[in-house]
Amino acid sequence: MKNIKLTIEYDGSRYNGWQRLGKEETDHTVENKLLEIIQKMTGEQVELNCGCRTEAGVHAYAQVVNFKTKSEMKLYEIKNYFNRYLPMDIAVLEAEEMPERYHASLNAKSKTYLYRIAIGDAPSVFDRKYTYYCFHAPEIARMKVAAEQLIGKHDFKNFSSVKKSKSTMKEIYLIEINQDAKEIQVKVKANDFLHNMARMLVSTLLEIGLKERPSEDIAKILDPESEIVGSAPASAQGLFLQEIEY
Repeated sequence: MKNIKLTIEYDGSRYNGWQRLGKEETDHTVENKLLEIIQKMTGEQVELNCGCRTEAGVHAYAQVVNFKTKSEMKLYEIKNYFNRYLPMDIAVLEAEEMPERYHASLNAKSKTYLYRIAIGDAPSVFDRKYTYYCFHAPEIARMKVAAEQLIGKHDFKNFSSVKKSKSTMKEIYLIEINQDAKEIQVKVKANDFLHNMARMLVSTLLEIGLKERPSEDIAKILDPESEIVGSAPASAQGLFLQEIEY
């Protein structure tokens, strides 16, 4: 039995996220597209583990998955098979054989998301599916001061739409905010993310930069007993899963 690790990228525009279960279950997910190819390639129904479950409309530069198979196909054959039969908005960048106990989700040490905010004179026709267009340029200095308050281990319950009772304590290692003439990029690296957490962090920082809410709100939102919560999730099309570290 081989344990195969894949590094993949995808345009999430037309998918209902990585996976949808329960009442929202659907087969129009990135995971299901990969499972269809694996069954066609090996004749097996496998369990597919992913490093980070991206939400509907979110993209990935480097998603990581693993599955176990009895197939004798070589790694380059597996990679080529996927890229031959997958839709053009999903691609396998690398295929590796890993130790038996490797698990793409359980072994992940950090996850990094990148959010792209367009600030040019007019919305780009060609980038509209991959950036959120902001009509007014926010004050980057205000965003950076607010972001500093988020670094470290906190209860991010109020920065998420999570409804389950599991722990909402997460640790943010890094928030970088960079700007050029046409785009602002917000990078967030953490040990893990709650549902909608990355997009709510970005939208809250953006509203602070636009002076639509005070930077003092950050401390209030981080108080799990507070009634003040993060801003509504930023549009999904600007968010990319950039990296998963092991």
